[in-house]
Amino acid sequence: MNKALALAPLAVLALAGCGSTKEAKLANPAPCPNVVVLSDAARVVQFDGEQRLEDVAWTGEIENVSLACRYVAAKPIDASLTIDFAFGKGPKASGEQHEFGYWIAVTRTNREVIEKREYLVPVKFDDDSVMRISHEIEEIIIPRKDENVSGMNFEIVVGLVVTPQEAIFNRSGKSLKFPDL
Repeated sequence: MNKALALAPLAVLALAGCGSTKEAKLANPAPCPNVVVLSDAARVVQFDGEQRLEDVAWTGEIENVSLACRYVAAKPIDASLTIDFAFGKGPKASGEQHEFGYWIAVTRTNREVIEKREYLVPVKFDDDSVMRISHEIEEIIIPRKDENVSGMNFEIVVGLVVTPQEAIFNRSGKSLKFPDL
């Protein structure tokens, strides 16, 4: 068998992965949805005792969020989201692992929530008191009425799961920074 003929199916697959189809060549009709990190839920500081550095048990912070999306014709928006977190283990932490919750909501811009989902990130701390983790949500499907509805009509809002007291702490503007060791 000729080597060129044997490799032809692989070349077709490689080209298909590069977006050689007619549909893949079409550009999105407009930009992707905006991504917003809710400021009241951008970080969490969990205390075991008073609100002071010595009583910090666990901390979490959303460091970065990136979104990729694709939509053509009247098809829904197909998006994927990567969230970069920094989680911390404070002096009052119990154990070497902790689960942190976060949520993602899809909304109509300046309107109602279409869908909201919560996720858990189990974190196992080694010798470091800070762990950085990226979490990817590979499939967020946003329905559109027709091809004239762009991604700009939607927002994807992200936040950590916080209690009302933790949200008040975040709004207070208080900052607890650990010294570099």
